Amino acid sequence: VIMSSVKMLQPRLENILFKLTFEEHVNNIKPSIIAVTLACEELKKSESFNRLLELVLLVGNYMNSGSRNAQSLGFKINFLCKIRDTKSADQKTTLLHFIAEICEEKYRDILKFPEELEHVESASKVSAQILKSNLTAMEQQIINLERDIKKFPETENQHDKFVEKMTIFTKSARDQYEKLFTMHNNMLKLYENLGEYFIFDSKTVSIEEFFGDLSNFRTLFLEAVKENNKRKEMEEKTRRAKLAKEKAEQEKLERQKKKKQLIDISKEGDETGVMDNLLEALQSGAAFRDRRKRIPRNPDNRRVPLERSRSRHNGAVSSK
Repeated sequence: VIMSSVKMLQPRLENILFKLTFEEHVNNIKPSIIAVTLACEELKKSESFNRLLELVLLVGNYMNSGSRNAQSLGFKINFLCKIRDTKSADQKTTLLHFIAEICEEKYRDILKFPEELEHVESASKVSAQILKSNLTAMEQQIINLERDIKKFPETENQHDKFVEKMTIFTKSARDQYEKLFTMHNNMLKLYENLGEYFIFDSKTVSIEEFFGDLSNFRTLFLEAVKENNKRKEMEEKTRRAKLAKEKAEQEKLERQKKKKQLIDISKEGDETGVMDNLLEALQSGAAFRDRRKRIPRNPDNRRVPLERSRSRHNGAVSSK
């Protein structure tokens, strides 16, 4: 019953809801405008990205030499994402990996472009249509609020501060909207200039599509750099393992060779020692002194002293 007595209840509730959610609307629109604006400025100022485009064009013209695409003056930005579709003969690397490797070896200043285009990813998530629709809806709600304030009848209740408070809010909301509107127009102008700079139609190529391609290429390039580094680490690891294996085999062969030499030296030393001892024994007569004299045995196996005598018998010499 009490609410039914409130004048213009529905417009009041709608405008109160708009006031409560106004800050949320601003926070949904403003960051998107700033992201696209910064992305446009970064892309236009990035020297490293311009040098990357030169390198891609140079490599492309070299690969297309002799064909109808030779000596091309430029290419579309969305072609950057197609670079990885060109693969090497062994299908292990792509043209993008090759370009990233050239940048690492000879043009390291180009590697800075992902850092210089830090707002490209957030800009790729901005829909120009939704952004414009939100701004239009905000403006319409402000217009409705201004109209309703003028239509509100004077109230006899001194506690009814709706018109007073909403008038203050309307002025603040109008100021913020005008700032967002100006920022949005500036953003569109920057994007149009970007279309002229990179030779594409900004009216047919949406903000989301253009920065989406750039964001994808930025991600692919960073992945290619990481994959190149990982491949080099694996190659270095394989090379070290091969060298270690070869070194171990060489050391093994050397140990076997030394062992064989020691065995040969030991054998040669033993034989030389035996011969030396034998010659020394022969020279000194020790070999004869140490041997026992042999005593002949008689047929009866009895020992008899050896007597030597000489007797002549028929001109023969005999001995007993």
